[in-house]
Amino acid sequence: MAYEVELAFADEVGRHFARQNALPPMTGRVAGWLMICDPPQQTIAELSEALRASRSAVSGAVTMLEEWSWIQRSRAAGERVDRVSLHPAIWLSMVDKRAEYTSLGALARHGLDALGEAPAARRARLLETAAFARFLAERMPALAAEWQAYRETLRASGELPTDSRTS
Repeated sequence: MAYEVELAFADEVGRHFARQNALPPMTGRVAGWLMICDPPQQTIAELSEALRASRSAVSGAVTMLEEWSWIQRSRAAGERVDRVSLHPAIWLSMVDKRAEYTSLGALARHGLDALGEAPAARRARLLETAAFARFLAERMPALAAEWQAYRETLRASGELPTDSRTS
């Protein structure tokens, strides 16, 4: 019964990813399973079996999660398969994306250059995009620092376990 509840949780995370991010549900299912599985490092075969999914679907989801730095791969000496687990700094990496915001701002400014002297109404969307990207690039480092301080407070209180692998 516990396994069915755990699988239902992974399915719920998959639906969340699909609904909130328009991603394949399998991507969220893999992320959800990696949040709760024991051991925390799983092979593609183990994920496939646990999630009752094909290896190719799991491999595709793992590739996508790895591209976003949500997971990490490791391989013990003598093993022939990779193990994947949630990246220890996953939540910090979701906040601290200054390069992404800077890039979005540069793209918006390039669009403004392409529009030249177009009417203000036509330029408004790009102006707002550039301003939003600048705002995020300026604010996110502070938010990342706040998260780290908050996490340390939770660790000191015992609400979160101390784990030297996380940053």
